[in-house]
Amino acid sequence: MPTHHYSRNDAYAKVTGRAQFADDLYIDNQCYADIIHAAYPSATIQSIDTSAALAMDNVLAVITADDVIGALQVGNLVNDHYIFAKENVYYIGDAIAMVIATTKLDARIAKEKVVITYTEKSAITTPHDAITTTAPAIHPHLKPDNTVAAYRIRHGDQNPIAIAHTELIEETFCTNYVEHAYMEPESCIAAPEGDGSITVYGGMQHPFSTRRIVANALNLPLAKVRIKQTTLGGGFGGRDDTISIICARAAIAASIVNRPVKLTYTREQSILESYKRHPFSMTYAASMDESGQIQGLSVDLLADAGPYTAVSPFVIWRPTVQCTGPYHIPNVHCNSKAMYTNNPFTGAFRGFGTPQQIFANESFMDICAEKTGLNPYEFRKKHFFTQDSITHTGQQLNNHQVSIHEVTKKTLSTIDWEHKFKSCSRGKPDKNGDFHGIGFSCSYRGVSLGAEGNDFCSAILHIQQDGSILLESGVSENGQGLQSTMIHICATELGIAHSDITFLPTDTSSVPDGGPTVASRGTIMGGNAVINACQQIKQIMHPVLCEQLGNNADNFFYKNGQISHPINKNTIPFSDAVQLCYSKCTYLHTLGTFHAPSVNWDTTNGQGNAYFTYVYACHACNVIVSKDTGKIQVTNAVATHDLGKIINPQMAIGQVFGGMVMGLGFAIKENLIVDQGYIKTLNFNTYRIPSSMDMPEMTAHFIESDDAAGPWGAKSLGEPTNELMGAAIANAVYYATGIRFTSLPMDRHTVKDALAQR
Repeated sequence: MPTHHYSRNDAYAKVTGRAQFADDLYIDNQCYADIIHAAYPSATIQSIDTSAALAMDNVLAVITADDVIGALQVGNLVNDHYIFAKENVYYIGDAIAMVIATTKLDARIAKEKVVITYTEKSAITTPHDAITTTAPAIHPHLKPDNTVAAYRIRHGDQNPIAIAHTELIEETFCTNYVEHAYMEPESCIAAPEGDGSITVYGGMQHPFSTRRIVANALNLPLAKVRIKQTTLGGGFGGRDDTISIICARAAIAASIVNRPVKLTYTREQSILESYKRHPFSMTYAASMDESGQIQGLSVDLLADAGPYTAVSPFVIWRPTVQCTGPYHIPNVHCNSKAMYTNNPFTGAFRGFGTPQQIFANESFMDICAEKTGLNPYEFRKKHFFTQDSITHTGQQLNNHQVSIHEVTKKTLSTIDWEHKFKSCSRGKPDKNGDFHGIGFSCSYRGVSLGAEGNDFCSAILHIQQDGSILLESGVSENGQGLQSTMIHICATELGIAHSDITFLPTDTSSVPDGGPTVASRGTIMGGNAVINACQQIKQIMHPVLCEQLGNNADNFFYKNGQISHPINKNTIPFSDAVQLCYSKCTYLHTLGTFHAPSVNWDTTNGQGNAYFTYVYACHACNVIVSKDTGKIQVTNAVATHDLGKIINPQMAIGQVFGGMVMGLGFAIKENLIVDQGYIKTLNFNTYRIPSSMDMPEMTAHFIESDDAAGPWGAKSLGEPTNELMGAAIANAVYYATGIRFTSLPMDRHTVKDALAQR
């Protein structure tokens, strides 16, 4: 299918300030809520005195756990997350109470008058502590051993690293918490309706999970809860669990005071309560034969889940399934665990566990390469997947193009790897005291949810009598351009102008649940559902068109606003054809659906076809490291991705550049400091994200392949762009300084200290 640039349907509203975010909304007679968070990461609540707050003139209510008439505990997978803490505090972001007042200022003042008495308890502050037999159980009724989830892979020999080898190589890698840092803090407004239902407006990634949690909290049927998605000021995976629970609190307040209630967080509240990227501890061990081929690999992965399950089981499953990287290794063991702690809870973040795992895996591949005397590229070429390779989960890669060779070759040739690798500083600074290095990393990634769960999507196409179209999708716009992509697919399928199509924001009372906008599944799942809806429209119109244009046609051509007969070339404008259908009482309204190809998984030994197709990528970068300051400057970065077919080249490049910059922050800047359960970096003056001064020169390339599973052959791009830079920069820093950093982030203080100690 040919592709071309097209403008985003939401661009004008955003650049002119007309786009309405949740906090921009105002409903007559609305009031305001503010949250009181916990004082300790682990404690027992002895008493809550709300009398002084309730004595204020403009205070309408103070809500605690006792006011929740429905489910107090909710969650996406396990109902272990308290909407309001009742007896115990599990982390510093727990909500204890909520003040409702007629003004935002009064709510803020009143919450300071609520007196809460605690008995502090010892906190579990590392997953290593949580895993010990003497650790107290955080949720004894659910997981007495504090294990949120555990997986294993067993492929090949029972003891892979004991296989005859010339050398055993082992290393442990660690990553820290990362904040999503979206521009818009959490915000929502809940409004009670006259029929006993409730409507909630807010910025969330999956309105349907929000609906379920709100309905459970209010003890209402799903049909009585309506969630309307507003313009979203960034997500990156962070707009699911937390915002759903915040919406539930606003809905509880609205039902109690019988008025619309707005709840908008400050940046400090957002960082305090929201979930983070999981800290991982990963130990890799490999045995190699005399030819430098890895024969056995052992991987142990330990993740900090915080006190709530959230989506931790899925976050550790994906890196378990992909623990070898895009390399054929005949014997593999992997054990992964996520543990409850009293630290901030962790959840979905762009990459979903793979930025951490790829940092470890690709750093380890460079370590192994050095042991053999081969350069990192030559070493990887000996191990790369090829067409029809068998992965360590027993899946044969035979239904798509295995392009890891092609993406790597393209990236390395563009960045001039062969020449620049030879000229790395390797610990010897130049006359200015700077070190120069180059590094790269490779990945393969399963597309969509895979064996994590059932994967399906929906789209509604409603053609009006004048030929204009209302389009809805079961997956949601997160700012990534999904609406524009769905409009483009629909316009191309029906041969009409983009301007003829209006995309309706996700409304849970209108379109069926299409699953969350996660796992880079928006285009492949939503796009296929839109194509199915268009195909149904064509089937509905076919008898009318045959009567008008000629009966001897199996299909008609839809292009440039016209519908034409394939043989006699008779044509009719699309809008006239629509009017003709309506004149014959033929309704042009369809529900398109798409079900992902089947996958299978055996949890016993972690074997099966984990995903129905894969994408491949390679990133490389040049760095300069200052001997005096320890600052790492990424000067140039090149990325190549096989994403199937490109639907919009401009947006594809934007995804790559955005993912590379986010990966840069993960590698060298972003560090949410948590000390004994307390967050020390509660705003962007202390939690530093990349700025314009940190931007490297960036180049994006694409290798296109025609994948049978995707719309027009398209697959996934959003998350793969974010998972590679951490490892690429770490490898480049090693060849610059001669120091192997096995923990992220490599901020300037860490690098400076390491250089001084050497």
